[in-house]
Amino acid sequence: MAAAALYTSYSSEGVIDTLCLYLTGQVQGVGFRPFVYRLAQKHKLTGTVLNRSGQVEIQIQGNSAQISRFEQDLIQQAPPLAAPQIQEKKWRQRLAFNDFQILASQSSPNVDIHLPPDYASCPECLEEINDPQAHRYQYPFTSCTQCGPRYTIIKALPYDRINTTLADFPLCPVCQQEYTNSADRRFHAQPLACETCGPVLSFQHLGKPALHGNQASLEATVQALKAGEVVAMKGIGGYHLLCDARNDAAVQRLRERKPRPDKPLAVLLPVFSAEEINSYVDSTAQERDLLMQASRPIVLVRKKTQSDLSVLIAPNLNHIGVFLPYSPLHYLLLHQAQMPLVATSGNISGDPVLIDNQAAERGLQQVTKRFLHHNRPIQRPADDSVLQVIAAQAQIIRLGRGYAPLELPLPQALKHPVLALGGQLKVTIALAWDKRVVVSPHICDLGSLAGQQVFEQLIQDLQQLYHVKAEHLLCDQHPDYLSSRYARQQHLPVQAIYHHYAHASSLAGSYPEVKSWLCFSWDGTGLGADSSLWGGETFWGTSGNWQRLASLRPFYLPGGDKAGRAPWRSAAALCWQTGKVLPVDVDPFELQLSQHAWQKRLNCPQSHAMGRLFDAMACLILGHTHSSFEGQAPMQLEALCRDSDDWIALPISTENPRWIDWQPLLDLALNPYLSAAYKATVFHNSLAHMMIDLALSLRADYPFEAIGLAGGVFQNCYLVEKIFEYAQAEQLEVFLPQSVSVNDGGLSYGQVLEYQGSLCGTEKRD
Repeated sequence: MAAAALYTSYSSEGVIDTLCLYLTGQVQGVGFRPFVYRLAQKHKLTGTVLNRSGQVEIQIQGNSAQISRFEQDLIQQAPPLAAPQIQEKKWRQRLAFNDFQILASQSSPNVDIHLPPDYASCPECLEEINDPQAHRYQYPFTSCTQCGPRYTIIKALPYDRINTTLADFPLCPVCQQEYTNSADRRFHAQPLACETCGPVLSFQHLGKPALHGNQASLEATVQALKAGEVVAMKGIGGYHLLCDARNDAAVQRLRERKPRPDKPLAVLLPVFSAEEINSYVDSTAQERDLLMQASRPIVLVRKKTQSDLSVLIAPNLNHIGVFLPYSPLHYLLLHQAQMPLVATSGNISGDPVLIDNQAAERGLQQVTKRFLHHNRPIQRPADDSVLQVIAAQAQIIRLGRGYAPLELPLPQALKHPVLALGGQLKVTIALAWDKRVVVSPHICDLGSLAGQQVFEQLIQDLQQLYHVKAEHLLCDQHPDYLSSRYARQQHLPVQAIYHHYAHASSLAGSYPEVKSWLCFSWDGTGLGADSSLWGGETFWGTSGNWQRLASLRPFYLPGGDKAGRAPWRSAAALCWQTGKVLPVDVDPFELQLSQHAWQKRLNCPQSHAMGRLFDAMACLILGHTHSSFEGQAPMQLEALCRDSDDWIALPISTENPRWIDWQPLLDLALNPYLSAAYKATVFHNSLAHMMIDLALSLRADYPFEAIGLAGGVFQNCYLVEKIFEYAQAEQLEVFLPQSVSVNDGGLSYGQVLEYQGSLCGTEKRD
């Protein structure tokens, strides 16, 4: 039975042909059906368009010339957010179409889901909320077919209002008229709403009666922020904790209560154009372009020498994370507040971002008593994406709102669907089937119960959304990672992937044209094939077939995992191994106990981790003994670097694998006659030189097409840019991951590529 017609147009005469088109790709949630409808009108064609489960089906009727022009415009003039692909087309016998119709959505046995991310407000909607004569003047949930939430409101596909979290908000007559008017830009816009029929804000000061209404709630929020208070605000993908970014006392209060003593805080700037950004930071044109994209990521940019921003936002660092308003709520709040706002994730440090009103009040009441809520449910969390420009490339630090879910192609089709579970920190998951892989947004670290619950929920959610059931699980080789434990508890085949092979494969997956790599996989830790802790590895080969050629000289790490937040332990390991005394102040009892354990090799795993070498150098150069967040010590060390090319040679052994000797770097750090800035600079330069020298020495016996950089160490801008500089001088090509995070957030994608490569490879790894 034919589906009921929702909208119809005019009749067409002189029908000759009927063409049936099946389109896939990004065609739902982007205003594609209304576009098709208007395009049919333009070319005077009749027929139908409808959503299926991830597909759009079009039957178009007219003379051959009209149909040919329609088919061409269908791709070339598609809406900005769409990415249509014609999957199939076939001519049919003439059907009795008297007009063009948008039909009600239908399910399909051939499911082909492509889920859109959330988009920033478009210029037309922003103009509308600023126009006193407009129907949605100052309405904080204004959106259209080309902007607004998608991933965080969609419950299922096809993308119809009934399948979103707006299903319980019936349209008022004005909105209904726009929804059904083919000439209106909100024609068939599923998140459509207004002050009369849509979601509404409320302001809750715990212990006092709640305020209801958009304007009253915004005014109460602004008043609290100007008074130096912290406010938890519900946004698109979860809650933000807000305070005045110029107010040292307010920022310190937020840090103490969250608690987040040192980790940098993101700042939401009260600017609405690229020209205004540099009134707060020193950004480049490329960084400003990233900030203005529809994805509206947080971008790491250089601090301004003279700025109103609190020094407590990013202490002891040169860069600060900033972003621009991406929802009407942001615009209205910043327009009224006229101040930059700290806008950090609404959670207790280590937990996932909160999305539910009552859960936010329970979970954040130790941080604030003031909440700006709204009653539009968030279906699933999506933290803000974080990017930086490094060696003239946009590098993803955290995959989130605006970028995820991220869909990437696979080089070959998989025989069965697989689900990759990532690692322990910065976790994402990746669902892969056929020649597709979908990477989730950043979830969180898996050290908390709340994090584990969101992790398990998203595993189920992703499979349900895409109508794909995993038949095989991929996890990290480390048996104690919670993601690995989860995998072993399921009744499915499990393939464990070595951590650093996955890092290398996440890089290789971005450049399928490169057939042979020399890949440097540098991070803080990860279980290696010899059961030691890797993290300073040099691999040759490609996905599924990596050969370890070199590694950082090993050292025994006192306390094992404790070293990640205690850089003195890494420094002590280097000093004790070379017969030197640790020259920093540490609790004497803890130091003595650790040295005794180190001598007996108790809880002292062998480590090759470059990240731990960075920790050791930061401790010895800066006196930084303890960290409150991962990467704090290396970030502060990088911030000291100056423009210099001084370096020292690092010996490399000739055995297999070759050991990179860190001894000269230890001597550098312990030299009392050199400044901290000089030591930090020479340390970074020496590693960059060593990498290029190693590549040149290996090239004859292990020919490679390009050098790859994978792992969290390569978030270090100074180091990476020096590597690119030195490589260019030797005419070597260097690549970073393009679409996924260079850190552990890219592991899930890398696990899929490594698994697929191992199935296709014929050679055995070392």
